[in-house]
Amino acid sequence: MPAFWGLLAIDNGLLVVDTVPAYGRVMPKDSAKPKRKAAEKAEKAPRAAASKSKKEKDPNKPKRALSAYMFFSQDWRERIKAENPEAGFGEVGKLLGAKWKELDEEEKKPYVELANKDKTRAEGEKNAYDKGTSKKAAAAAAAAAASGSGEDDDDDE
Repeated sequence: MPAFWGLLAIDNGLLVVDTVPAYGRVMPKDSAKPKRKAAEKAEKAPRAAASKSKKEKDPNKPKRALSAYMFFSQDWRERIKAENPEAGFGEVGKLLGAKWKELDEEEKKPYVELANKDKTRAEGEKNAYDKGTSKKAAAAAAAAAASGSGEDDDDDE
């Protein structure tokens, strides 16, 4: 490693010279150096305490709607795995994505219809959940909305 001669200190009027690494000067450590904000936060709140304050998930919260691609991937994943048994998880995902892109609108139609039905279900369950009803009642409300039963038309009398 290259080095150069440098002045390290002046001691009682005498120069103390030594070799110093070429990539930088030898600097004394400053103990009064301010800490970074992240280090300060870590000292204030230990990791174990931070995880306890994490908000609990509500088990009654309804699931989100699946997209047309997700219905397609559920349907085709086993076929792709059978055709490519050596493929890993990521590679199967890439193959599914390529297959989805190859499909025309007519071939995607059944998956789009499933996604629309699932979207209706999820919206009904979410509305019922927001109103404070149970998950089963939310599913019944979503089914009623999907079938168009018209239970709310009792106002005509």
